[in-house]
Order: sequence, then C-alpha cells, then structure tokens
Amino acid sequence: MVAKGTLVVVPTYNEIDNIETLLTRIHVAVPEAHVLVVDDNSPDGTGRLAQQIAATDPRVHVLHRAGKEGLGRAYVAGLTWGVQKGYGRIVQMDADLSHDPAALPSLLAASDTHDLVLGSRYVAGGGTCNWGWFRRVLSRGGSLYAKLILGLPQNDLTGGFKCWRRETLEAIHLETVRADGYSFQIETTYRAVLHGFSVAEVPILFTDRVDGVSKMDKRIVREAVTMVWRLRAGRAAILQDARETHHAPRTKPAN
Repeated sequence: MVAKGTLVVVPTYNEIDNIETLLTRIHVAVPEAHVLVVDDNSPDGTGRLAQQIAATDPRVHVLHRAGKEGLGRAYVAGLTWGVQKGYGRIVQMDADLSHDPAALPSLLAASDTHDLVLGSRYVAGGGTCNWGWFRRVLSRGGSLYAKLILGLPQNDLTGGFKCWRRETLEAIHLETVRADGYSFQIETTYRAVLHGFSVAEVPILFTDRVDGVSKMDKRIVREAVTMVWRLRAGRAAILQDARETHHAPRTKPAN
C-alpha cells in the first residue's frame, strides 16, 4: 500500500452551521490535507452540504451513513476508511469548532516522532474556554479517573482531537472497539499504549461550542465510568493481541 498524505476525519450530525467554516479553517491550517466528513444522515442537511462542497473540492470526501449510531461508530467508520485508502496520518476532530484547526500543524509535527498524538487540554499550555465549573470538573475528573484505574501516564484521555499514524490504527483492531463517546477515546488510547506505541500530548485550547447542541449526555458519562473497569479486566487479552500483532512501534511493548 502506498501511503498518501493526511486525512482529517470529522463525524457530523446536525452541524450545518459549522461544517463550511470548519472545512475552510482546516485548509487554511493544512492546505494539502484531505477531509472525510462522516455524516449520520443529519436531518438538517449537513451531509448534503458537505457533498456539494466535495463536488467542487477534491480534498473533501463524504461518507454517508444510514443513521445516528453514536460517535464511536462514526469514528470507527471514518478511521477505517482512511486506513483502507492508505493515508499515512489520520486526524480525528469534532465538527463543532471546539477543536481549533490551527493546532493541526503541531499535532502533525509531533507525529513525525510518535505513533499517536493527543491534543491535550491538561498539559502546560493547554486549557478550556467557556466551560462552567461542572463541565471542567467532569472532564478533568474523567481523565484522572481513567488514568489512575488504567495506569496510564497521559493527562487527557477523554479528548477527541488526535493524530494517528496508519500503522497504529491497523494494529489496535478498530473493528473490535465497542466503546462510544468519552470511553471510545479512552479505549483507543489504552490499546495504543498496551501495544507499545509512542504517545505524545500537544497542548490545545478547547473552546465550548457556540452553535448547535452538545451531544454529550448522561449515558455517555455512565459508559465511561464502567468502561474503564472492563478495559482493565481485559488488559491481558490486549497485551496478548499486541504480542501476536506484527508492527514496528517506536517504543518497546508494555509488559
């Protein structure tokens, strides 16, 4: 497989107010990047608008899905599409403009020496904007909770702004990931760490969405609380898979 350049995967559901602005800002930051909009049949016409843009811009692609199945499933579909098409680096980010495309060059630069790069709110230089105290406690506490239970060194485990090398995604078997929401982010990073891949954190400023409605709900939070224990219980199986998977991580596999 001949590696192509960079693909940015953007799941959408009712993001018609943001998608055009987001695509423009991505291409200002990284003009050569391709973007895959993964639309879950948005009632507001997001998918149709993205398709119209794609018709005139060969850097934009659209993956239409039958309906809303959750953020995790949308990411699996989009990341898998990128792997199959041979993109060398695959970025995932939200469509609500909370993730600033201006940070893309920093994530891509870090991926020169790391297999997975996390856009981190909780390292020096990172942070959040326009969040109330409860949202800050929930997010920071969720990352700390997962970090302690799973024994991970990373500080931001629930964020969705990530840059993957294709080989890393191939090794962690995306098709078997079942988590959604916050827990999808935790599970995929956990798998990468246990497979011995090098993970870096790059500071980002996360700005709460202005247009549209947040898709976070109590179900997503509850799933994240219980999922970390299931991941911990399944650690041995992930490590066994890592031993059986042939890849060339930048660090030695975890013991």
